[in-house]
Amino acid sequence: MTAEKARSAWLDESSSAPIIAEKAQRLETFLEAVADGVIDESEIQAQVARLVALMKEVEPLLDDALHEKITQLLCELSAYDLMQVMHAVHKAKPKSVFRG
Repeated sequence: MTAEKARSAWLDESSSAPIIAEKAQRLETFLEAVADGVIDESEIQAQVARLVALMKEVEPLLDDALHEKITQLLCELSAYDLMQVMHAVHKAKPKSVFRG
């Protein structure tokens, strides 16, 4: 093995499920933001700034074909994350209506 850091996997080895969200939940900035149980506007703006800075750093490194694939990947990942949240919210809803 070289002195370089091994690649960080995007998928779970056994299930092939995406594990990017799990990695995101271990980011120090994420843990600090959710520590009090509330995400405020300044925390969202700080995340936007980190995201924009990284996108500006990476985007020029990509040729057109890879840029298109990464754009598609980011869109699919965002859709997956939104669907996961919507599914979790739906599952958490009470199944019956209280009629007191």
